[in-house]
Amino acid sequence: MDSLSGLAAFVQAAETSSFVAAGRQLGVSASAIGKSIARLEVKLGVRLFHRSTRQIRLTDEGTLFFERCRGILDDIEDAQNELLKSTEAPRGRLKISLPAVGYRLLSKQLSAFMQAYPEVELDLDFSDRMVDVIEEGFDAVIRSGSLADSRLLARSLWPYSFMICAAPDYLRRQGQPQRPQDLLQHACLRYKFLSSSKLQDWVLRSEQGAPELRLPATLTCNNIEALLAAAVNGLGLAYLPSFVVQEALADGRLCTVLDDYAVSHGSFSVLWPSSRHMLPRLRVFVDFLRASIPAASNVAAPSKRSRQERE
Repeated sequence: MDSLSGLAAFVQAAETSSFVAAGRQLGVSASAIGKSIARLEVKLGVRLFHRSTRQIRLTDEGTLFFERCRGILDDIEDAQNELLKSTEAPRGRLKISLPAVGYRLLSKQLSAFMQAYPEVELDLDFSDRMVDVIEEGFDAVIRSGSLADSRLLARSLWPYSFMICAAPDYLRRQGQPQRPQDLLQHACLRYKFLSSSKLQDWVLRSEQGAPELRLPATLTCNNIEALLAAAVNGLGLAYLPSFVVQEALADGRLCTVLDDYAVSHGSFSVLWPSSRHMLPRLRVFVDFLRASIPAASNVAAPSKRSRQERE
């Protein structure tokens, strides 16, 4: 910073041809300007000004140095102005990692956000893999489950629940399970985690005295959309999050079963690297998502009466 202030003093003195005028512009004394330029001359090993009792004027070396320094200081001023603008209005690229099925949660919200903040450029990565937010250069991630990372800040977003669903045609053919133990006689469509290849547990309220439930795995896959399609096509029962099945429930392609036994709930959070200054574009993105929570509320299972009416 001392070097930068010395360059500023030199350029101001060259433009005004006066240490006094330069000091007045920079808010320091003429003596301070003279000493700063003298230190700069010693450092450079050249004389920058011809000095007399009445005026100062640039040497040949000073003239060459002045042209370069003026350009450098102009670039610095432009950079500062751009930075100030970026802190005043949200703009620029925002790199976000979302779950593979995140579009089901965020399609409407993202469209509304882009209309509200047209100068923010969204770079979206839909994936269920574990990402290193800082190392991979993400501005934020949206994930569910345990999200402990001391380097990140987090805000909770939308809650959801898990539901056991099947196509009406499948239930007409195979019957509707009344208790968790009945699942042993059904085709169960199971989700397999990408990271571990383990099958997802179906978290159900257990009945007193009932043996441990070891569900069949008629079909397994590591893609929730494929699992949803299999259930809609009548291949069996699937254990899926509410935001994934809400459309299929609403239009009757799927029905829920064992509503009184399904007890698993979760929530999504948005996380971003902790820092002293939060970028305006990230701040408005987080605030926008949190403001849209009511619009993305949990989907309740249809009543048994409505299921029977559809059947």
